[in-house]
Amino acid sequence: MNTVNIYTDGACSGNPGPGGWGCVLIHGERRKELSGGEPNTTNQRMELQAAVAGLCALKLPCRVLLHSDSAYLINAFNQGWMVNWQKNGWKNSKKQPVENQDLWKELLRLSQIHQITWIKVKGHSGDVYNERCDQLARDAIKSL
Repeated sequence: MNTVNIYTDGACSGNPGPGGWGCVLIHGERRKELSGGEPNTTNQRMELQAAVAGLCALKLPCRVLLHSDSAYLINAFNQGWMVNWQKNGWKNSKKQPVENQDLWKELLRLSQIHQITWIKVKGHSGDVYNERCDQLARDAIKSL
């Protein structure tokens, strides 16, 4: 099974507002960049969309090291939020419907295909790939 590093980031100009996402996939010497955007969205959706897009780009099941500066994304998996949401009928701790369920459900599906390690990185701290994803996301907003 191949090991792939995926770096992701999302951005929004206003929240909600025009948003963009970017991801960088790295396997050995190969590198692929993806990005996109939506005219009216939230930062959280763009963070999740970046992860979905990166994982969907994989053609075979892989070991994935997914790097994100989004505590929302990383904690949902590493701190068991996702498990609790499912047990509670997709309600959060405040008994409200979990936002972005469509993307969370897609991430759950993808996590059953790939062996994913969810890694929190500090945003805007000089991590080359995190900074590149941020630039891709911001460029995607400009192109809307």
